[in-house]
Amino acid sequence: MTTDQQASWQLIHFNDLTPVQLYNILRLRSEVFVVEQNCVYLDLDGKDNECFHLFAEQDNKTIACSRIVPPGLSYIEPSIGRIATAGETRGSGYGKELVQRSIDATLQLYGETAIKIGAQLYLKKFYESFGFAQVSDIYDEDGIDHIKMLRS
Repeated sequence: MTTDQQASWQLIHFNDLTPVQLYNILRLRSEVFVVEQNCVYLDLDGKDNECFHLFAEQDNKTIACSRIVPPGLSYIEPSIGRIATAGETRGSGYGKELVQRSIDATLQLYGETAIKIGAQLYLKKFYESFGFAQVSDIYDEDGIDHIKMLRS
């Protein structure tokens, strides 16, 4: 994968995704959350169809994605979830860009509001750098330590 080509970013509601876009998003999520993290769980949780999906494509491949969850679906607040970057692009800044673009998109869609996430514990400092703060005890989700975090 070449990183000299600019990534193309898109924010699209589930209903407007093409079958290829949806397939590529789900493939990346499966590569990261199921295969790479060796975690057997059902990624398709019934929420995707109510969400906006933010993703970056490069060389006809999805290299980063997240979903913007409306308020009331996962939490009272809007949420950002299923944050994933392709392994071969890590360290190139796409993860940071993805989180910042996800925050911006959430605020654009739902106004100036708090944003809640369920974060893997080892990424706590990463999310703190975007203004998130831990608001729960550590809990196990599919064999991985998580915490709830809130950005006021």
